[in-house]
Amino acid sequence: PVGVVDQPEFLNGALALETSLTPRELLDVLLRVERELGRVRGERWGPRTIDLDLLVYGDETVDEPGLRVPHPRLHERRFALEPLAELEPELEIPGLGAVSALLAAVE
Repeated sequence: PVGVVDQPEFLNGALALETSLTPRELLDVLLRVERELGRVRGERWGPRTIDLDLLVYGDETVDEPGLRVPHPRLHERRFALEPLAELEPELEIPGLGAVSALLAAVE
């Protein structure tokens, strides 16, 4: 866990998909799924039933209220980079470089 470390362990994963949804529409779907699965937003980085993040959206960069893509801390988080590297190690993260290089640079 990041932030609040006194919480149950959890599983991290990554999913690649093709969609006709815009980044904002996709985020809205992810947030709806979280709510349907019982997520209640409370303490930042606190325990939760599920946490779905939009990490990358092709080669697009998005910076608008409530949505930044690529995820602004992706390059700092081994737990997010490792599953991405399993999917596609040479995936280029816009403005940051290849997932494999980012993963190698994380302590």
